[in-house]
This record gives sequence, C-alpha cells and structure tokens, in this order.
Amino acid sequence: MYEDKTLVCKDCGKEFTFSAGEQEFYAEKGFENEPQRCKECRQARKNSMRQNKEMYEIVCASCGKVDKVPFEPRNDKPVYCSECFAKQNN
Repeated sequence: MYEDKTLVCKDCGKEFTFSAGEQEFYAEKGFENEPQRCKECRQARKNSMRQNKEMYEIVCASCGKVDKVPFEPRNDKPVYCSECFAKQNN
C-alpha cells in the first residue's frame, strides 16, 4: 500500500507531501514520475503557460460577439464565444 511521502519542490525548495491518495491516483493513470513541484508552484506554472498561449480573435457563430480562443479557427467549423460554447455543451 502507499504511504505519504515528503518531497522537495524543484522550483521553490519547499517540502510538500505526496499523499498516499495522490500516489494511488498517479498509479491508476499510469504516471511513472513523482511530482517535482509543490501545489503552489504547479498552479503558478499553469497560469504562466496560459498567459503565454497565443490567442485568436473570433466572431461567435451563435451570438456574433467578438471573443478570443486559444486555437487557430478553421473556416470549415463554427467557433463560439465561451458563453455560447458552454451553453452548447450542457
């Protein structure tokens, strides 16, 4: 069975716990490597990557609102603003 492990974040050097539950989750997903960053540094890295992602301006195919999306739209498929997209996927 799994036991909590104390790891050291490679970004900030702070110790963090890799819980038994997290280890079980990693094993179920087939992840072979332990996390190298604490929760705060992982979140900061995700946010940084999102901010650096190129955004493309679109006109929503449903409501006509101008919005931005994180992918280059293709002319053969409609593209929706975040609100209309959320409505369609509910």
